[in-house]
Amino acid sequence: MSKPWALVTGASRGIGAAIARELAAAGHPVIVNYRSNEAAAVAVLNQIVANGGQAELACFDVTDPAATSAAIATWIEQGRNIGVIINNAGIAADAPFPSLTRQAWSSVISTSLDGFFNVTQPLVMPMARRRWGRIIAISSVSGITGNRGQVNYAAAKAGLIGAVKSLSKELGKRHITVNAVAPGLIDTEMIAEAPLEEIIRHIPLRRVGTSEEVAKLVRYLVSDDAAYITGQVISINGGLA
Repeated sequence: MSKPWALVTGASRGIGAAIARELAAAGHPVIVNYRSNEAAAVAVLNQIVANGGQAELACFDVTDPAATSAAIATWIEQGRNIGVIINNAGIAADAPFPSLTRQAWSSVISTSLDGFFNVTQPLVMPMARRRWGRIIAISSVSGITGNRGQVNYAAAKAGLIGAVKSLSKELGKRHITVNAVAPGLIDTEMIAEAPLEEIIRHIPLRRVGTSEEVAKLVRYLVSDDAAYITGQVISINGGLA
């Protein structure tokens, strides 16, 4: 049997792009979601195809319920068997809490939490009918330990953990696993302005991680080898927490 389609949100760069490439290498056709950076998304698609994989682009904002629902409805009508959902889309808008704006709060929360609902909820029943599925949310070490200047980001990522733990209890009997991956400091654009030398001193492995390392963990959780893992938060942070 052919492997189910995998939908990866925020897949035009960083961790999302690495996950899209890794799942394609594992034999899953991949839907590469992006919001605005079409050139980067096309580059990811071309890399997948060049390596013998199958992929399609999907431009929509996960915070927009109507656009997300329309895209998912189209795939279902076309007979796409979407059995893997990687909720990776997320943004940061860091600031000390006294100066945190309502917009910064709302945009970060909405991208992670509304995005999780908008993407996952319409696909749960098709998965349940097929009695198989993999749902993974990309959380963060900040959602576990908190972090100065990231009240909004930490709240959003912690919210994903609560959603994963609850949803796993609902869907387990349908052989659908639901897990969270919580990366630490990963070499992406998001940490470009971070004081890395200072931070690395607090990481036992004395380095930042790579997007590819996170992607390989996701690949494992999607595989049949991880069929008995659900409701878990798996950290990948070099021992930071």
